[in-house]
Amino acid sequence: MATPLSPRTRTLTVIAQDPSVLRPDGNILTARVEVPAERLAPGPWGHRVHVIDYDASTGRLYRPRTDAADRDPYEHVRDASRLLDDPCFHAQNCYAVAMSTLARFERALGRRVSWGFSGHQLKVAPHAFLDANAFYSRRDEALMFGWFHSDTGPVYACLSHDVVAHETTHAVLDGLRERYTDPSSPDQAAFHEGFADVVALLSVFAMPEVVAVALGARPGPRRDVLPRSALTPDALRRSALLGLAEQMGRQLQNVRGAALRRSALLEPDRRLYRAPEYLEPHRRGELLVAAMMNAFVQVWAARLEALREIQRGCLDRERVVQEGADVADRLLTTAIRALDYAPPVDLQFGDYLRGLLAADREDQPDDRRYLCRDALERTFRAYGIDPAAETSAAGRRSWLLRPGGVDVEGTHFASMQHEPDEVFRFVWQNRELLELSDDAYTRVLSVRPCTRVAGDGFVLHETVAEYVQILDLQPDELRSLGIRRPAGMPDDLSVTLYGGGVLVFDEYGRLKLHVSKSVRDAEEQSVRLAYLAAHGGLRGPGARRFSALHRRRNLARIERPAERW
Repeated sequence: MATPLSPRTRTLTVIAQDPSVLRPDGNILTARVEVPAERLAPGPWGHRVHVIDYDASTGRLYRPRTDAADRDPYEHVRDASRLLDDPCFHAQNCYAVAMSTLARFERALGRRVSWGFSGHQLKVAPHAFLDANAFYSRRDEALMFGWFHSDTGPVYACLSHDVVAHETTHAVLDGLRERYTDPSSPDQAAFHEGFADVVALLSVFAMPEVVAVALGARPGPRRDVLPRSALTPDALRRSALLGLAEQMGRQLQNVRGAALRRSALLEPDRRLYRAPEYLEPHRRGELLVAAMMNAFVQVWAARLEALREIQRGCLDRERVVQEGADVADRLLTTAIRALDYAPPVDLQFGDYLRGLLAADREDQPDDRRYLCRDALERTFRAYGIDPAAETSAAGRRSWLLRPGGVDVEGTHFASMQHEPDEVFRFVWQNRELLELSDDAYTRVLSVRPCTRVAGDGFVLHETVAEYVQILDLQPDELRSLGIRRPAGMPDDLSVTLYGGGVLVFDEYGRLKLHVSKSVRDAEEQSVRLAYLAAHGGLRGPGARRFSALHRRRNLARIERPAERW
């Protein structure tokens, strides 16, 4: 008799969104999320995530459960309020949401994703400190979640699905694009925050329990229906689905109503992208979230229009939830895969939009079923974000799709699928076609084989390689490259210019795509230096501290309580 195959996944109980989201019977809404199957050590402690529950504010180390290696000890808990006071459940909640978020990235990209540090395991501290904050720290190789007292009792960031998914996305994105924390532009500074919000919001739809409860149902004997009037684009925008971290948001000075971020309610206005108040990273990130979530709402509402009514003026709730889940899954997959079509340095929102459209087109050439590409381009443009051009103002090609004429003499295809040195040889001997600078330091950062299912159902094998170019100059050398020197720049200040690109090879080793930012593009480098000079970035550290960034966000809310965020 054949030995049965071991399951590849398991399910674990989590707080579905946060403790403020309740079932109709008043109990806290829980859900079961799917995570990769593995034999866990106490913590939980797995091969990618290690929960270490130490509270630095009180000096307390919480003892982990020792009976959760092969089962979910909270599967049959009926009174979910008991979970709020159980630190071992808090630990499981963090582990499960972090692992499901990582698995979602790996499924979309078709490959393993490394962390942004040298180790293999991300540490997670569910009760790290007494503070209304949560952040990812590359230096500590960890996610840190705070807790704080409120008038209704303690509030734990680690019990918010959205907060845990948001911070895990920071860690994953740091592994995929390590240069996105470099001082560069308002868009790159904002991208980490906006992208993490998008992942957190769309990933909620993997839990139909949350969607069904948030949408509600018509009172009366039939509770499995929803009125069409509650499913218009405006109604969907204003539902609890598009809020993030409701419980934490209410306790932070009640700023922005019942949610920490409600970016989908931001009215479209092309002037916002150029407005000075939207240079702050979190504010600017809201433009990205607003564009993505409004595209989601538009596509979801359009698909609901085609559904048959099961009673006058009402739709089947299960079908409504499923349609939302399908659209969210499509957009989240596209949002993640777009990273492979975005430059590794000096990211602009227009670059990301171009990558979104390309990733969606590669995955689903025929968009008639979802109309996602049209919705994405329309909503991004409504907030002043246009797709990046294929050539820069200086005529440099930043986007080569299926380029020809590359020199593969002496390179070995098998080695190019995993060896940075082999890819570097390809890059070096094709540096003229790729428009690289001979003077800059060049390094291949990563080579990642990918395996995923294409839109036609066939398995697609690709290789994605990422390289960076770095050029250190003195201020008086900028003029020789046509780069404008920012006013007031000291003569003794060294300036670092960044360039780089992404190479996508098909299964036969042919170069399919090259997307890049040139280290010698005078106009783009001039704009970057001017922004850094105006915001103190020329002398600042090379990487942002997410703890300080999040704390500044919270302080800004307290200082401006009347402002609508």
